[in-house]
Amino acid sequence: MKFYLKMVIVFFFFAVSIFSQKKVIEDFGNSNEWKIFSSDGVETSVYNVNGIKNNAVHFEYNFKKGSGYGGIQKMLSLTLPENYEFSFYLRASSPANNLEIKFLDESGENVWWMNNRNYEFPTEWTKFIVKKRHINFAWGPIQDKSFKKFSRIEFTIASYVGGSGWIELDELEFKELPKLGGNTESPQIFSSHEISNKFSAGNILDSNDNTKWLSDKVESKINIDLKFHQEIGGLKIIWDDKNFAKAFSLFVSDDNISWEKIYEVSENVSSKSFIRLKDIESRYIRLALTQKQSEFYGIKSIEILRPEATENLNRFFINVAKEFPRGFFPRYFNEEKSYWTIVGVNSDSREALINEDGMVEVDKQKFSLEPMLYIDKKLVTWNDVKREQSLEDKYLPIPNVKWIKDNLQLDITAFANGEANKKSVLFCKYKLTNKSNYIKEGKLNLLVRPFQVNPYYQWLNIEGGVSKILQIDIRKNEISVDDKKIYFLSPFQNAGAITFSEGNIPEILAEGNFPLKQNISDKNKLGSAVVSYDFYLRSGESKEIVLAVPFHNSKYILSDDEKKNLNAADELFDSTKKEWIKKINYIKFDLPADAEKLVNTYRSNLGYILINRDNYGIQPGSRSYERSWIRDGSLTSAALLKSGITNEVKEFIEWYSDNLFENGKVPCVVDRRGPDPVPENDSHGEYLFLLKQYYDFTKDLDFLKKYNSKIINTVNYIKELIDQRTNNYFIIGNDSLRALYGIMPESISHEGYSAKPMHSYWDDFFTLRGLKDAAEIERLLNNTEEYYRIKNIKDKFENNLLKSISVAIKYKGIDYIPGCAELGDFDATSTSIALYPTNIQDKLPEKYLQNTFNKYFDYFSKRRDNKIDWVNYTPYEVRTIGSFILLNQPQRAFELIDFFLKDQRPKEWNHWAEVVWKDERFAGFIGDMPHTWVGSDFI
Repeated sequence: MKFYLKMVIVFFFFAVSIFSQKKVIEDFGNSNEWKIFSSDGVETSVYNVNGIKNNAVHFEYNFKKGSGYGGIQKMLSLTLPENYEFSFYLRASSPANNLEIKFLDESGENVWWMNNRNYEFPTEWTKFIVKKRHINFAWGPIQDKSFKKFSRIEFTIASYVGGSGWIELDELEFKELPKLGGNTESPQIFSSHEISNKFSAGNILDSNDNTKWLSDKVESKINIDLKFHQEIGGLKIIWDDKNFAKAFSLFVSDDNISWEKIYEVSENVSSKSFIRLKDIESRYIRLALTQKQSEFYGIKSIEILRPEATENLNRFFINVAKEFPRGFFPRYFNEEKSYWTIVGVNSDSREALINEDGMVEVDKQKFSLEPMLYIDKKLVTWNDVKREQSLEDKYLPIPNVKWIKDNLQLDITAFANGEANKKSVLFCKYKLTNKSNYIKEGKLNLLVRPFQVNPYYQWLNIEGGVSKILQIDIRKNEISVDDKKIYFLSPFQNAGAITFSEGNIPEILAEGNFPLKQNISDKNKLGSAVVSYDFYLRSGESKEIVLAVPFHNSKYILSDDEKKNLNAADELFDSTKKEWIKKINYIKFDLPADAEKLVNTYRSNLGYILINRDNYGIQPGSRSYERSWIRDGSLTSAALLKSGITNEVKEFIEWYSDNLFENGKVPCVVDRRGPDPVPENDSHGEYLFLLKQYYDFTKDLDFLKKYNSKIINTVNYIKELIDQRTNNYFIIGNDSLRALYGIMPESISHEGYSAKPMHSYWDDFFTLRGLKDAAEIERLLNNTEEYYRIKNIKDKFENNLLKSISVAIKYKGIDYIPGCAELGDFDATSTSIALYPTNIQDKLPEKYLQNTFNKYFDYFSKRRDNKIDWVNYTPYEVRTIGSFILLNQPQRAFELIDFFLKDQRPKEWNHWAEVVWKDERFAGFIGDMPHTWVGSDFI
């Protein structure tokens, strides 16, 4: 028996050791083995320094132009088991840029990564762990995107804030882990005390909501044996109604002897506690209760949360929201789509958002204001009311959300006023109106919570969903929330704040209670607050509450007289209306009444374009797309110029021109960090097109003279790119090579080729338009020699482009104009650029041009009529409206207009997202709302 026991013990430790063994797969001992790389405008270097044990690699970078990337790569092959983790040691002196850990396959085209955005680097040696679940497919043409093996590894710093710095790396280890779900042994639970066997600790894990554990001892403990060492994501504790612990702590242990405190709550007021843990591994858990709220401690259940459920804050709150009534959290935490629009002033770098349910995000990635009513001892949320959306005068960019509940109406209006980038202020108006014949009384609660209007499924460039609130300080008519201030023009009756670990404000309000603290500091950065207004309204009476949130931390001056404050807000509202009316009504329309929606959409999108501007940069969005692409900017500028808006276009050209590269390369995008070096070969033609468009509408010849050196430089750079495809290799090759002769090199400018760069005709059409415009500019400037030189480049390029299209059609065996030379792919939305702005429809093979748009319309009709299955589409398709006009097919254009207008969500806000889903509530990425490149295409 003893021998058997020894063998069991030996086998146990042997099995554990198999999975606990780590292997150093790279010691960073020789920096020469690492290949260094960087984008244009980024300086990098790599060398060895003293590490934890021996040498470490030191990588240094300097984002001279603000944007870009740099890193190191090494050939390192590994086939992966079912479960595993990587780890390495890291220290740095670096701004909070992106830390990208990449794994590449043998081809180098397929990439998996862990992208740590806006990463706060440790200054001392810190162990960095990469679990299997942390690694996602990034890009590449491979069909099977599962991560099974790799041949190279990269460590990359990509600019988020720019600047310069260094990182050091040491001891890259690999460890095989047990299979997920491999151990199914149930945990055991013990308590230090229980009032009787009927209320034993075993009830906590019995999955029965009708049983519970009770203890009357002031100091009580619950111990849980998980049966094996594992990673713990957190705990969900459901207390027994009022018998919750006011104060408790959480401990972990590997041996059930030595305990480490990892979490503490001192003032819980909730019957549900959610504890999020990160990088915690253990076998034993202890819940130590130290202060009762009532006579007993009572727990109905404890759930040990998997790391996958808590590692991401958004996923954590999705799980938290499931434990509360619908409406207690923003709609998107129910894993369903939420729609929104923008609030701001022309050219400001700050904008607010308001969603269809009346929630207002006061600034990018900041907190939101959420209204909730308390009527007849019931909490009323967005889920309990009828909701309607509108714009002021049906088209001005001043949004309103209306709540209607039993003839009580709440109007939520958001607008912005003030000098952009200095003294601009967000105003939120909440107007209660009694539409019934009876008295209506209750409370209007305005919640301040760490949630964005921008939802969690908005992952591009910034992450939506949960934001941060560290500190809240409540004073008379004023609340400070970290670095923002809310000024209440109407004095509130009550206000209180709470940390996340202490409770959930909607739950507290629903019980008729109210948080009492006037200031908090939440170490989890998930604090919240609520302001309350009493109302007592006779039939037809109204009550208005107004608050102001400065965008740029300028002080908002309040009077002691509430009436003066409200009158001042009304005056600002009126002046805001007048400014927008003047700005976006330059073009007058004489159309029948049934064209109102068309005209309103036109005008609203002009306003949205101006709000989306940051300083001089024209941008398609305020969150995911808060960057200035020359592609979007040039076409959006054309829409503005046609609408009588010229100064903003001039400012955009001047600003963008300052960010061109010295060699004539036009950056695809410029943002707060500077020009992006990623090559997108449509950019250069778009820049030339933009300059000529500005002249066409202003006749400002001096402006062209000012920028002529940049025009010549850009043309020369285009010529360099064309020359890369103008040699014998592409002449004597097969059709797949001959199709590339004399056109622009491959790039990822078109969204469809982000997985792998292609020779996109999109790039060529824009290049041709740019060369046409550059030649015409030189003619206008009487630069005869340059005119003929550029015209010659243009003529040869046009000839090669048309030949390329013909060769591609032939060797791919297709009957339409392809999107790129390699694939023979169908993309009428891309081909529409050939018609406008390139205007070469008369030179394209007519049969194939007609086939292209016939094929598109056939697909469009079947999708519209639900004769085919479809999931989503991008409203960039609105540009095909103009294509059908140019093809003299107006009836088709009218049908497209009708369809696309119906897909505005919500329709009263007159705009589109970048992606439209068939299932209106599917929680999938939609880009920005409003997406004003789509809007400008419509214009």
